Amino acid sequence: MVDNKRYQVIIIGAGPAGLTASIYARRAGLSCLVIERGVAGGNMFVGGWIENYPGFPEGISGSELSQRMDDQAKRLGVEFIQTTVNGLGIKDKVKEVNTDKGAIEASAVIVATGCQYRKLGVPGEGRLIGGGVSYCATCDGNFFRNQRVAVIGGGNAAVQSALYLGKLASEVYIIHRRDQLRAVKALQEMAFKSPNIHMVWDTVAEAIEGQKQVEKLKLLNKKTGEPSELAVEGVFIYVGIKPNIEFLKGLLDLTEDGYIRAGEDTRTSVPGVFAAGDVRGKPALQIVTAVGDGCSAAGAVEEYLLEIEATP
Repeated sequence: MVDNKRYQVIIIGAGPAGLTASIYARRAGLSCLVIERGVAGGNMFVGGWIENYPGFPEGISGSELSQRMDDQAKRLGVEFIQTTVNGLGIKDKVKEVNTDKGAIEASAVIVATGCQYRKLGVPGEGRLIGGGVSYCATCDGNFFRNQRVAVIGGGNAAVQSALYLGKLASEVYIIHRRDQLRAVKALQEMAFKSPNIHMVWDTVAEAIEGQKQVEKLKLLNKKTGEPSELAVEGVFIYVGIKPNIEFLKGLLDLTEDGYIRAGEDTRTSVPGVFAAGDVRGKPALQIVTAVGDGCSAAGAVEEYLLEIEATP
């Protein structure tokens, strides 16, 4: 056990959900440790410019919002450690978080590890993130009013995003490697009826090009072998989202989509383990919903600690 200390709550992940949970936990007087393998803020830190977070009418950078949340947590006395979590053990009322720096014990654990967007893995993708490459239309769509954008993917998330972007952008191109979409029929029909949404079938993106901003896509038709180019200012990639839960190794019940199954109270199938933020199965994966989850999780931990104190 690190420093031979047991915490009332350990929070795994320092994204908006984890940082908010730590703030509320400390305000409640709980001893609290946040474990993060990367930088505070998670996906929010690298999210570019954020315009839809309440209280910032002019917008705020993801890195600055992350720093502000981190500073607030530290000012309240939240402890942090940077390391990788490899497993979670349950010993009745004690939870053991196994890390590269040793095992750490707590009465409760909040899993707030977020998700990672699956990448296309094509040239230009990583370099142009924040310069026209995005994985979230509701986060970044407003930057592309009256511009041409592409949506890569054919599932529900891709088509829903194309419909959303269709209200903002001048033209939206759905690029799909097959000749039919995987999205539910109702979404497909809405997309087909939209005058500024265009389908590009049997096609994959081979490169995203541009200097500092996206300028065009290099495409390849998988059936004909014919290459082509498409001039766009934005590329929204929807080829899958993967929750960061490898370390749980089947410990918690999951949804059909692979997220941790937990209600609005963030309680999971294991007493004393809570799930907050994008890792929890829910309709909207947004900073503001992650913050709400963090608040709920801290409150649920308080209730749980009172429950186990009352139990012999």
